[in-house]
Amino acid sequence: MSHSASLAAAFAPHQALAEQLLPHAVPGNDGSHDAAHLIRVWKNALRIHGSEGGDLRIIAAAVLLHDCVAVEKNSPHRTQASRLAAEKAFEVLDALGWRTMEITAVAHAIVTHSFSANIPPESLEAKILQDADRLDAIGMIGAARCFYIAGRMGSGLYDPLDPLAEDRPLDDKAFAIDHFETKLFKLTDGFQTAAGRALARQRQERLRAVLGMLIEEI
Repeated sequence: MSHSASLAAAFAPHQALAEQLLPHAVPGNDGSHDAAHLIRVWKNALRIHGSEGGDLRIIAAAVLLHDCVAVEKNSPHRTQASRLAAEKAFEVLDALGWRTMEITAVAHAIVTHSFSANIPPESLEAKILQDADRLDAIGMIGAARCFYIAGRMGSGLYDPLDPLAEDRPLDDKAFAIDHFETKLFKLTDGFQTAAGRALARQRQERLRAVLGMLIEEI
């Protein structure tokens, strides 16, 4: 089995759709928004779907294409990333002959998944994508991705004089662990589904444990 076919198999039962969409799905070289991220988000989405329902084909397409336009975290265009991805997804699915109603459902899920876009998801499929994607931003994986992105952006791990920002303003552009407080710990309160919220609470505890262990070692 080829590498691309092996990747597509991870999106069962929609591996055929994954084979069509993966060539469009992962632009750039960002290891926090790569094929591994898509597979993790898909696994999260499957777990939530198992409790909440929804159209799994729409969810699969939305998962596969939700990061199909690369915009760096420090780009002034970051808030437009999900809109640009939704527009590209519309073109890709239209070329594959999807019905307009289905494409619109996928595009809505993609445009609303982003934290920075701040657009509420209205459909169940959109809520599942948002929850599944945000689960990958917390827990052990969330901590790893946070540090990885900080390295890409040239940030330090922490302020050596005041790591927990007790006597200074939080600055997650300068220090990676400041991002835990400025964003990551806040995500759990915004989960859209009951299944997503339950998973988020578990991962929130892990994320706090990671921060606690880091602080102990410095």
